Amino acid sequence: MASVGQPGELPSAGPPEVAFAGRSNVGKSSAINAILGRKRLAYASKTPGRTQTINFYDLGGAARLVDLPGYGYARVPHTVRAQWRTLVGGYLGSRNSLVGVVVIMDARHPYTALDEQLLQWLGDARTLVLLSKADKLSRTEQRHLAREFPDALIFSSVTRQGVEECRDLLERWLQQAAEIKSPR
Repeated sequence: MASVGQPGELPSAGPPEVAFAGRSNVGKSSAINAILGRKRLAYASKTPGRTQTINFYDLGGAARLVDLPGYGYARVPHTVRAQWRTLVGGYLGSRNSLVGVVVIMDARHPYTALDEQLLQWLGDARTLVLLSKADKLSRTEQRHLAREFPDALIFSSVTRQGVEECRDLLERWLQQAAEIKSPR
């Protein structure tokens, strides 16, 4: 629907939005593609820091998914990273149509200091933590991770593990937001 590089370019608030946040190269775009059942709707790259804009995906006028630039490691100048922080912070801090944030973390390295910082900043906002790239872990490692982080969803866009559960939860979020917006 739109790619935004400046806070003043944000599209008008409209239908409910779910944002996807996470470190650079953690799999945000791949998760969006898997959840929507599309192969290349959101561009996924092996190079960290490729997503430098906020990308809005319209879901038939009923909702939007929002792919945020990654935080953490990215081989870009500090000025560009500062611009990302302003852009993402402005979006997350002021968007009335935002109904939830999916925080994606690499299952092999979950809850880094930057991840914890984001979760603290989000505070009471509705969040779902996806531990992505689960296909790179053994079943034993996945079970251990599930016990250690019971509120997170083990996820793999490659094997589709956790995709249906995530899709179902996001549909409930969006449905609840639609019901609140237009009470009967």
